Amino acid sequence: MARLGLVVSKFNRNITEQMEQAARSAAKALGAEVKIVVLVPGCFDMPLAARKLLERKDIDAVIALGAVVKGKTGHDQVVVHAAAASLAGLAVQFGKPVTFGVIGPDATWKQAVARQETYARHAVQAAVELLREIRKI
Repeated sequence: MARLGLVVSKFNRNITEQMEQAARSAAKALGAEVKIVVLVPGCFDMPLAARKLLERKDIDAVIALGAVVKGKTGHDQVVVHAAAASLAGLAVQFGKPVTFGVIGPDATWKQAVARQETYARHAVQAAVELLREIRKI
């Protein structure tokens, strides 16, 4: 059984709360267990929480969930790219799956709402599938 940690952004919480519920449902359907959920202020803050989860022996994979909606500046680009790069590096460093269920950049509010469940489900599916594959190596 895959033991999962979720790192969920509190920013745009009305979207990320739905993402969290979709991730829990997907995990249950796949026979995985969500051991812990860590709420962080925003997506930029995800890597530190993910690292702490990856250090735990009872966590096999981490799923990052968030929604970064496009504003008037390029801030959404910076946040999403920084988080993605840091999280990918953690996966390699710890040898555990870290999947990226973050909507954005360049997403409108309407697009984020439409994608919330799909992104969460796919991130959980990817984590469980990758974990299954690397356990074969």
